[in-house]
Amino acid sequence: MNVQSSLYPPIEPYVQHSLQVDSTHQLHVEECGNPLGIPVVFIHGGPGAGYNSSHRRFFDPDAYRIILFDQRGCGRSRPHASLRKNTTAHLIEDMEKIRRHLNIDKWLLFGGSWGSTLSLLYAESYPERVYGLILRGIFLCRDEDIAWFYQAGADRFYPDFWQDFIAPIAPKKRHNMVSAYYETLTGEDEVARMRAAEAWSVWEGRTCNLETDEDTVNYFGDPFNALAIARIECHYFHHQAFIEKNQILDDIDAIKHLPIHIIHGRYDMVCPINQAFDLHEKLPNARLQICNHSGHSAMEPEITQALVDATDQFKELIEAL
Repeated sequence: MNVQSSLYPPIEPYVQHSLQVDSTHQLHVEECGNPLGIPVVFIHGGPGAGYNSSHRRFFDPDAYRIILFDQRGCGRSRPHASLRKNTTAHLIEDMEKIRRHLNIDKWLLFGGSWGSTLSLLYAESYPERVYGLILRGIFLCRDEDIAWFYQAGADRFYPDFWQDFIAPIAPKKRHNMVSAYYETLTGEDEVARMRAAEAWSVWEGRTCNLETDEDTVNYFGDPFNALAIARIECHYFHHQAFIEKNQILDDIDAIKHLPIHIIHGRYDMVCPINQAFDLHEKLPNARLQICNHSGHSAMEPEITQALVDATDQFKELIEAL
């Protein structure tokens, strides 16, 4: 199966916006596809990873009005890698500001990894504004979910890559890697900060796919991308994602009426599949699709095909409303 053959053809945006959401942050937003189509918003991962042109291609451009945006501090949003006024509550309200700015009544949410987290939290806050959710690589942002990837769990599957991840941190501080990284990534030593940013980000890039993909690793290792990904992710995870313990599952009743499609790789080492099962247990009417030959990335061929199939199915569902 080829990823490119599953995706819709490349397209360009028909309009781009610079939306000033407060005194600090300006968000980059684009629209592509059909201006009169079904509104769908692509919610990228990280937090801090930004979106890229391939993300436009999960949607039929004749049927969908496709909205993509870079969350605070990443991609083409400014200021770059800023942690100031950068919390989950801010991101939820940013989405509302985008929706209102674009005069959208309701939209479909499409998010993977941290994008699934933010999609769920937004939907629980504004269920009346949501047609449904397409979620990939579920990340519930509980303490155990963060610890799996940054403390103990994934290291057992990638002991070679793990050595590079822990290298910037003094051995005496490795009992709490997120805290130690936060200290370095917010410190004054620029050389140490950039070294830590690259190590943090490359660890994720190396483990996203079932088979490590060099293009993915290079994207995560690029200094511009690495700084935003590492600083913003670590900032969020150091602060328990700025949400209450188990908040997503505790507030799930708000979205039980919505159509939801959950797609998860069987061998996802970034966000293990138990999180998808925990979510599905609370959402028994949602569809859970396990991709048995896939890891975490949306660009795993099996996952890509499942995501495109899901957007095609939602297109028919929403048009029938």
